[in-house]
Amino acid sequence: MTAPGERNVLGGPLEVCGTDPVTGFYRDGHCSSGPDDVGSHTVCAVVSAEFLAMQAALGNDLTTPRPEYGFAGLTPGDRWCVVAVRWRQAFEAGAPAGVVLAATNVKALEVVPLEMLRAQAVDVPDDLSGWPAPGSDQVDP
Repeated sequence: MTAPGERNVLGGPLEVCGTDPVTGFYRDGHCSSGPDDVGSHTVCAVVSAEFLAMQAALGNDLTTPRPEYGFAGLTPGDRWCVVAVRWRQAFEAGAPAGVVLAATNVKALEVVPLEMLRAQAVDVPDDLSGWPAPGSDQVDP
């Protein structure tokens, strides 16, 4: 399932990030963004314990259930659309979350360089636009 009209960082259709729990600013499973999404919840992250701890330290508690919002809290391994600036902060602090490139909105590139996202990619799309697979002997183009 894709988000109509929205593109991912690889140029393809924006794929679903997560449905258990349902993520996205609009809670449709996609890292879609629009004028109401001032935080730019555009990076599809596979959260780790380190990432969640850092977010909590920054005042962004993603683990505590908030039933009034239908939010059960995240656990390591969950996929979640995170604010691009928060993801970059974690990357620069050495506590990045994995990234699903096919589900990360192209709007994330306004904040996070593609190279940073690729460095943490957990998906392997059919076409990485010439980039070699991790561990390959190919040289970057």
